Amino acid sequence: MIRLAFFMIFLATGLAAQEAQETPVLEPPMTYERLGKILFALDPEALPQGPGFQLTLGDVPVFVVTDINADRMRAMVAIVSADDLSPTDLQRVMQANFDSTLDARYAIANGTLWAAYIHPLSALEKDQLISGLAQTVNIAKTYGTLYSGGAAEFGGGDSQGLQRALIEELLKKGEEI
Repeated sequence: MIRLAFFMIFLATGLAAQEAQETPVLEPPMTYERLGKILFALDPEALPQGPGFQLTLGDVPVFVVTDINADRMRAMVAIVSADDLSPTDLQRVMQANFDSTLDARYAIANGTLWAAYIHPLSALEKDQLISGLAQTVNIAKTYGTLYSGGAAEFGGGDSQGLQRALIEELLKKGEEI
């Protein structure tokens, strides 16, 4: 009888824990106002600018623009003039877009190479926003080296081999020290 009672308690506790894990915590829809509160928490010196914001993350200027009618937001970091990109540079950013930038992307607009994160505004969750901003800053900072969003790579592309080649080159140079 004690075993049965213990089993029933164990079963009930396990089912309750499973239900708790399956119940998602719903966030309110992202709005311009909620987005602003999150951005000001990340950078208290952020500035509202028209339908967006300008802030600094990791010493990198970031622009966040919203379009309420299209239900979109875009976070952007200017990297270099598109005129300065060689065919090799263009190929490398496209390779990185395939496997190592994750949710952020390299993009060209108005004569500039940008790091950009684009997402539907209302469906955007706080943690997605923060992760997307970090990835955007990371791909801007690693342009010319690792071209990485800073998290695990999706894989299946060229970046891992190219990054491994850089590691091998540095290790070889380190042997001489």
